[in-house]
Amino acid sequence: MPLPQINEHIRISNDVDELQKLTTFIEEISEKVGLDDMQAMNLNLAMEEAVTNVVLYAYGEDEKGDIDIDCLCEENEMTFVITDKGKPFDPTQASDPDITLSAEERGIGGLGIFLVRKLMDSMTYERKNNCNVLSLKKRFE
Repeated sequence: MPLPQINEHIRISNDVDELQKLTTFIEEISEKVGLDDMQAMNLNLAMEEAVTNVVLYAYGEDEKGDIDIDCLCEENEMTFVITDKGKPFDPTQASDPDITLSAEERGIGGLGIFLVRKLMDSMTYERKNNCNVLSLKKRFE
């Protein structure tokens, strides 16, 4: 059975406290389209990791910026598009961390992007109109 068609949008600022709005947004979408608890939790985790990277790293330390998140549902696929005007960063070019190493041996960072790759079916990036545009897709059977 296909997912209901939806097109939702939220804008948050690059403030860690704003991530709760993202969680509520994902929970509401998950409920609208009828995802089970595990699907909703994985979707929320992937989106939280992706957006947290933007919140923490896209803008300068005291620079305020917006992050736009769009969700489009069609047939059996959900697409999330995360757009920001921060410094260019292409997470699709980040190498996977060596998860065979212990936490002490492994360098800091990279696990969030790795997790997003594992939880979502595709991740694409483009720099468009001076913005980072990250698209994440998840298919549901």
